[in-house]
Amino acid sequence: MDTLFVYRLDAAQGRLIEHARVRTAPGAGPRHAAFHPTQPYVYVINELDSTVASYRYDRAEGTLAPAHAASTLPDGFDPAKTTCADIHVDRTGSFVYGSNRGHDSIAVFRVLDEGQLEPLGHVATGGRTPRNFTLVPGAPFLLAANQDSDSIVIFGLSAETGMPQPNGQRIDVAKPVCLRVLPTRP
Repeated sequence: MDTLFVYRLDAAQGRLIEHARVRTAPGAGPRHAAFHPTQPYVYVINELDSTVASYRYDRAEGTLAPAHAASTLPDGFDPAKTTCADIHVDRTGSFVYGSNRGHDSIAVFRVLDEGQLEPLGHVATGGRTPRNFTLVPGAPFLLAANQDSDSIVIFGLSAETGMPQPNGQRIDVAKPVCLRVLPTRP
């Protein structure tokens, strides 16, 4: 539908009520969204056109306004050979990460003023089809789930550059498609 939907929660009735719609670029195929931790921005990874789009979010009105879009692929890579899957914003709001299935990479962006994204580069996930990945809360690590190579590869994250660096650890597991980190108990 190339549309983002905003819903209002009717807690008393236990249901969602459509509040607003925003059209995306034709053929974008929005897949997942991630909120900036402190600024009024939402980042949406588009599965079909391999982009990340930023939207200004008006919390009081419950509306989204398009702000910026950037490719998740390096120049020259054929977008017909890949699709996007997952997106995360780091806890400081400085970096946005998105996964490319087919290019088998994590695209890294620096967050600029007004929600714009500056592409910083790409890091191979060390496997095939990174359907999901996660940032470890409170620790400088990214875990990439490579669905078609049966592996989870662990990366250290540079606080300065945001770039993931493989740390040599790999966990073999059949078809990993979703990663969640349980909070530690005090």
